[in-house]
Amino acid sequence: MKKHAVLLTVLFAMVVTLLSVSTVFWEFYKLNKQQYIDQIFTKYSVITQIYKNHEQQDNNDIMFEANLAVYKFKLETDEKFIKRILKKGEILKQDGNEDKILLVKKQDLFSQVKVKRLRTTMLEYKYSIFFYIQSPLGYVLIQDEELRPYRAWSLFYAYASIILTLIISFLLIFQRLRPLTRLRRKIAKFGDGDMKISFKTDGEDEIAQVAQELEKTREKINTILESRTLFLRNVMHELKTPIAKGTIATQMLDSQKQIDRFTSIFGRLESLVGEFALIEEVTSVNDKSEFKEYRLVDIIDGAIDMAMVDASSVTVDIDTSKKVYANYRLYTTAIKNMIDNGIKYSTNAHVKLIMKNKELCFESIGACLKHPLKYYIEPFTKENPSKNSFGLGLYLVDSILKAHDEVLAHEFDNGVNRFIFA
Repeated sequence: MKKHAVLLTVLFAMVVTLLSVSTVFWEFYKLNKQQYIDQIFTKYSVITQIYKNHEQQDNNDIMFEANLAVYKFKLETDEKFIKRILKKGEILKQDGNEDKILLVKKQDLFSQVKVKRLRTTMLEYKYSIFFYIQSPLGYVLIQDEELRPYRAWSLFYAYASIILTLIISFLLIFQRLRPLTRLRRKIAKFGDGDMKISFKTDGEDEIAQVAQELEKTREKINTILESRTLFLRNVMHELKTPIAKGTIATQMLDSQKQIDRFTSIFGRLESLVGEFALIEEVTSVNDKSEFKEYRLVDIIDGAIDMAMVDASSVTVDIDTSKKVYANYRLYTTAIKNMIDNGIKYSTNAHVKLIMKNKELCFESIGACLKHPLKYYIEPFTKENPSKNSFGLGLYLVDSILKAHDEVLAHEFDNGVNRFIFA
């Protein structure tokens, strides 16, 4: 989810906004409907007055219906239809549910008299408004032919317009953020070593400006990398020629002691140039076309042969079925350097290779490191200056492991140094 935090934030804002607007409109709809019902319910007073006059004057039904017709009211007389409306109609509002208590004086005595009040109920049935009036003498159901139930079309149109506007706005935001997703993918490919990827994009917005700056940065990085590679290769090429000439000239010296000394010096220089070449290859490796799946024991056997150490100096306790996805030559070099390092700095000139928690470990008996591991993986750093080393061994191992998406770790346990390919 963290990878899509911006999109999720925008989506969350959209959902919250839509819910908020919908809630406000729903409450406004209920309030507006109730106000409409309260407004039209006032008509019941006219109907009540006509009905009271009808009861008090004992008018016939024809006169009663005529009085109702003046106000566009219709008296329902079909008993089945009345029962259907009372059963299925939606009650909108009621009034006059309580009886009224009056004090009446008779012969100097006051007594309470319960007076039945008219009960008026407004109902909605099939898009029509009805008033149901109950009295002590009977009941009537009157249809208002003029009134219509509440319809919130104008409110609905306003709501739909606002919602549509919000949705279109957020869709435009998502559309504007799409180049950001494409840019992220291109950056990921560039980080994986695709140095020819182009960040160029059309447009002049902020994302396009960032893409253009990334394109300029990519071109500068490629120029620097090409210059660095060319420089290192030229330096190593130029160094190999005098080293070779010096090695040949050494054999012409008279003193064997001087021959051995100069041979050692030129040998170390040649080894240093070789390590420089390997460092240049590791740090500039971009594609993983040479990465394949190998049995770990096969790589370890190749590393032992490369290290040219006595077989008794190395113990391998690795499951033969264990496989790794790696560049064979580079991974073999990393294991070879760890074997050399373990034998060189152990007290018994022995190193043991084991699997622990599915990770390759190199165990050797010796004193604990005087500095954190970070100190030793820096180039030209070594524990003992007298050792025949340039301090590039662990730096090379760390660089190779990074190219394989791994890291070098170290722990000390009861006199055992344990280096781990994690």
